[in-house]
Amino acid sequence: MENDSLEALKSLIEEEIYLIPEDREAILAQLETQSIEIPTVTAMEPIQAIVPAATEVSAPAPKHSEPRSAPLPVVEEVVSEPIPVRGNFSKGLLILHEESSLPADVMEMLVKMINACGHSMNEVGLLASEHLEGRSMEDFQNLNAHTILKFGRVKHPINAVPARPYEVYSEKETEFLFADSLTVIAEEVALKKKLWTSLQVLFNLTKSK
Repeated sequence: MENDSLEALKSLIEEEIYLIPEDREAILAQLETQSIEIPTVTAMEPIQAIVPAATEVSAPAPKHSEPRSAPLPVVEEVVSEPIPVRGNFSKGLLILHEESSLPADVMEMLVKMINACGHSMNEVGLLASEHLEGRSMEDFQNLNAHTILKFGRVKHPINAVPARPYEVYSEKETEFLFADSLTVIAEEVALKKKLWTSLQVLFNLTKSK
């Protein structure tokens, strides 16, 4: 290759490249060491490449975007239905009873006792035990009852109130009186008298002589 002319070298290369001044000077120095006669080349003049083509620089791989977190599910607030109470319940007096429904004679006894205490049934709310099943104490407190008469067994956390049978128990602004079921009381005179005594204490009534 030392005796070849520049034209012979150029015939070996098919691609054209453009040289910047720095590359031109490097090539000239290399050719001079090989004792090759070369024509004058101006900067940026196209000549046949006599050096290997520059290695193609691959573009950087695109960055993977961070996976987006899935949106949190929307939790709908469950609002429970209010506990159904029979009656006007205008005075905050609530009667809880074990029976699903009260027989006529039992209801008559209850009406007489409530009237004797200075209240009417229009002021009272009646609530059967079956309507309390599965309801929380918070649901019960939302009724805003101030006086609670519980007759018989009910399936509800209210049983945890430490009220002794036929004794008035006060807790904050609420008064409680627990007794046997109204059906049982209606059948036993002794229990009727016991309940009446307790009601007088609850409603601050003067005892009958």
